[in-house]
Amino acid sequence: MVIVSLTGCMLVFESEIKDLLNTEFSLPIQDESRLLPPSKLHNAVSHMLPGREIHSIWYHGLTKATVVTINSDSVIYIDPYTAEILSFQNKEDIFHFIDEGHRNLWMGKKLGKQIVGWATMVFLLLLLSGLILWWPRKWTKRNSSQRFNIKWKARFKRLNYDLHNVLGFYALSFGLLLAITGLIISFSWFSKGMYWLTGGEVNQLLAKKEVFINSPHTFLYNSDKVWLKVRQDIARYNKNDIIISFQDEANEPIYACTDMIKGTWRDLFFDPVSLSLTQASGKEWQELNFSDQLRRMNFSLHVGSFGGLPTKILFFIISLICASLPITGFYIWWGKRKA
Repeated sequence: MVIVSLTGCMLVFESEIKDLLNTEFSLPIQDESRLLPPSKLHNAVSHMLPGREIHSIWYHGLTKATVVTINSDSVIYIDPYTAEILSFQNKEDIFHFIDEGHRNLWMGKKLGKQIVGWATMVFLLLLLSGLILWWPRKWTKRNSSQRFNIKWKARFKRLNYDLHNVLGFYALSFGLLLAITGLIISFSWFSKGMYWLTGGEVNQLLAKKEVFINSPHTFLYNSDKVWLKVRQDIARYNKNDIIISFQDEANEPIYACTDMIKGTWRDLFFDPVSLSLTQASGKEWQELNFSDQLRRMNFSLHVGSFGGLPTKILFFIISLICASLPITGFYIWWGKRKA
């Protein structure tokens, strides 16, 4: 949990740090009508790098370079107004390394994800049992002072106890939120259980796989149509922030991602022939019931992006406290063991 919490701290400000480090990918704003469609960017990359598999194109608004994912392990930054390739980068950057540690402890998804998931489950139980131990038998003035204040001038053993006891209480509610949202990401059974507890119908999550018939020669042209349709008719927030994913097989729907705001997004799937939305597509926010709204916000609630920069700073501090709790708790346990 120390590793998971510390890597979580680093990932909270991933987008902000990348923006600071990659200032060369900032572009002067132009009219949105000058944005080139996916087919133009696809053809430009294919011409410059023949033989590479192009999987998706992510438009980052009007002031940033567009990101093209190729071969599942590399990305290209490209000017969305001129199709000029600005940079070729490997996906295996420092943040990918940190994310692998956060999710899988650098042990691979099959083993590491299970270890992180069950460690998070234990952490959740420790938080709940910690609240029981924190709660005084009698609410006297002295007990209240000890529960809510850190005695900074005390000896190290007492200071360590206060850091565990007091900071643990102040971070408890957010720590529970981090643990629960993390478990939703780790375990499908936990995710379905929380969805049911919040009033959702689990059967709705089991959508049938839809099969389509499409010509592989028209997928670029249809992707352009989807791109325009989403921006002009469907998107409600940040309409120029959009992901278009190209089909691996001709019988797959065309995927688009829109309404990306504060860590939430809306997944859309289009029939590649009629270009109509399929049943698997996400609804607009106001059309969702409470359980579906919580489900869509899970990532936002996990990383603290739901309230912008203030909640990100708060979650950074909470993650640091969560990283300290196993250390201070171990020292308390070790002291009792020696006694």
